[in-house]
Amino acid sequence: MQATRDPDISGSNLHIAIFQLSFEEWAIRRACGKVSRLMQNRNKHVMKQFISRRVKAFNENLGDEEGFTLLEILVVLAILALLIGLVAPAALRQLGGARVSVAKQSITRIGTVLDIYKLDTGAYPSSEDGLDALVRAPAGEEGWNGPYLKDGKVPLDPWNHPYVYRSPSERESKDYDLCSHGPSGTGETEMICN
Repeated sequence: MQATRDPDISGSNLHIAIFQLSFEEWAIRRACGKVSRLMQNRNKHVMKQFISRRVKAFNENLGDEEGFTLLEILVVLAILALLIGLVAPAALRQLGGARVSVAKQSITRIGTVLDIYKLDTGAYPSSEDGLDALVRAPAGEEGWNGPYLKDGKVPLDPWNHPYVYRSPSERESKDYDLCSHGPSGTGETEMICN
């Protein structure tokens, strides 16, 4: 600080004006003074302490603002629950539709294998022999050239139920019935047939 006389004031009244620095200027000068004293001393220990105190103060101030509030987490969970509630039923409907489509395609493929069996033996397997005739030769069957299915196993429908095979067919204009009972495995109303 510096005291000076005001040239406009006369007589016995001396007015002393004190020039003050703003807070920012004072803080800058104080910090520069500390740094210059530390640099002059070249004391590494003191410099490390100064830096660690500043870092610690910064981290303490930063620590108050970390993380999420409980309300923010609950809002995110509510949004996720809504999305799952809307998307899951649609995905399950698609999965059910896909299984029906796979069942129809499998019935068509097994029907093609049954046609090859008929070309070799002259007739479709009987209901008693069933689809096992495509894997193991029925007793007394001449011309059997199998096994007609890979892995030596009769396939199951997409719901892991055995296919229903009947020959001759109970329906008109069909040589045989090859059906899946659908998801329940028992119902006549959900049957998927050739």
